Amino acid sequence: MTRNTLILLAAGGSAALLLAALGFQYLGGLPPCKLCYWQRYPHVAAVVIGLVALFVSGRALPALGALAALATAGVGLYHTGVENGWWEGPTTCTSQSIGGLSTDELLDQIMGAPLVRCDEIAWQFLGLSMASWNMIASLALAGLWIAALKRS
Repeated sequence: MTRNTLILLAAGGSAALLLAALGFQYLGGLPPCKLCYWQRYPHVAAVVIGLVALFVSGRALPALGALAALATAGVGLYHTGVENGWWEGPTTCTSQSIGGLSTDELLDQIMGAPLVRCDEIAWQFLGLSMASWNMIASLALAGLWIAALKRS
């Protein structure tokens, strides 16, 4: 495959993952949590990098595309760990301990709680959550970016 074909596949893959996320959000009624949004940003960057890389030669843009794909894969891994209770997630989107809180503090915590929690799996397929699937797909996209980098 040529460099540009690999870039089209990699950037197109990020665009497809973004469209799928928006489909789940707007058609499937599954609003994203904070970590879900964090996974989208590198995909947006990868799409923009891909569009520019089609017209600008060199190794820098495929390298940046690979970094963007690896970044979203890393956030996907982190999110998967939060969902499975392997580690704690951001306190703004995960359940928190209520021990030692006064009634007013507890009420403030409830009223300020986000609607979508990062530590709950909203959808899964074959035992993997959307965050896990994003991680797997993003690692494959990183491989495409690296292949394009080698052909630069």
